[in-house]
Amino acid sequence: MVLEQKLEASRVLAAAIRSEIDAAAFYTRLQGKIKNIVLIEKLKFLSFEEEQHRKILGRLFSQKFAGKPLELPDKSPLPPIGADLEENSSVLDLFQAALRAEQTAEEFYREAGLKTDDQAGRKILAYLSRVERSHQFVIKSEIDLLSKYPDYYNVEDYHIGQDLFHIGP
Repeated sequence: MVLEQKLEASRVLAAAIRSEIDAAAFYTRLQGKIKNIVLIEKLKFLSFEEEQHRKILGRLFSQKFAGKPLELPDKSPLPPIGADLEENSSVLDLFQAALRAEQTAEEFYREAGLKTDDQAGRKILAYLSRVERSHQFVIKSEIDLLSKYPDYYNVEDYHIGQDLFHIGP
């Protein structure tokens, strides 16, 4: 992703906040397609994380631009998760779209951090970039399970004696 050189910091933060709001909403909506209780908890975690990112970015905006109103764009410059998918896309397709979005968000925060001259902002953006990377590992493990066990998401719990069961923590 190539950020414009002259993009204002306030616009970068507003775009990032919009993106986090959209990501949290995506993970919340995805929970409605899932029956597996462990997977639902992972999606709740991802949604919670994105909401925390929104709060962090909102505080950064307030500190850096005290008194300036936060004007969120109607649409994020980052592509929304699953924008290229159809309504009836498979759960696997949705997770693959989420992975692409997390990769894009990681790159966005990394590049934005490199372009800011604000030390605190640079650290926060670097932190967010790393957290988006950690989300990729969670999503990749779910993609792996969904690829091997296509009905994994569609069972409430694991069943010993069938194709899929849970052992361990």
